[in-house]
Amino acid sequence: MTTGLFLKLALFAYTGSWVKDTKALTYDDTVIVKKTADFRVSGRGDNETWSKTSWQTFSRVDPGGRNYTSRSKILYSEKGVYLLFDGEDDLVITKDYQDDDEIYEGDVFEFFLQTEKGKPYFEYEINHLGKQLILTLTGTPHKNLAWSPWRKEYIKEPLIQKEVFINVKDKKTTTVIKAGTKIISWSAEIFFPYELFSLMPGSIPKTGTVWHANFCRIDYDSGKMVQWSWSQKIKRDFHELENFGTIIFE
Repeated sequence: MTTGLFLKLALFAYTGSWVKDTKALTYDDTVIVKKTADFRVSGRGDNETWSKTSWQTFSRVDPGGRNYTSRSKILYSEKGVYLLFDGEDDLVITKDYQDDDEIYEGDVFEFFLQTEKGKPYFEYEINHLGKQLILTLTGTPHKNLAWSPWRKEYIKEPLIQKEVFINVKDKKTTTVIKAGTKIISWSAEIFFPYELFSLMPGSIPKTGTVWHANFCRIDYDSGKMVQWSWSQKIKRDFHELENFGTIIFE
């Protein structure tokens, strides 16, 4: 089955109407999520299964600073969703944050997921030091309430598998990664078990399932916040739910 036909059939089953412009969907705002066997994440994206899927390239939302190449990949398995982020960078800009702190006030990669429009949605952030922010939000106008897993409950058995790899500029010495470290690029690889999405309806996908998502980045190397987004419809805020892209499970 061709990708175009798969898109048409999946979206017809989801919306009840045929989508004519599958080329636009394929390349602009839709990702076909391929299935994989489970594997351990390394932070480098070096498992061969990643070579079977394409990069989603981000566009810069804000002016200023270098327009760093920023991108992501996504896969799914019987147990959960795999995500790989990769981006050029010059400096580590962050603070001594703990998990669930306001890490978005420093450099982060971000993932947004909504399994059904009009329902709660999921947000995940990770920084250079591997600190993370996990939220499920109501999405209600003017009062967007958020829930976060109680991290003390999952210290011994973390919900999420995550690893970060930093490509440092000075390879002659052992570099301790901290705020101000000069780097070339960084990547983050994450595994989300489906249990993490359980506050949202239809949290376990199957072939043809359609979800709404976005893959993003924030960087402060220029001295101010600069944002990148995979969805080119985003105007200024990553929480523009109506401007998320579409992911379809193969």
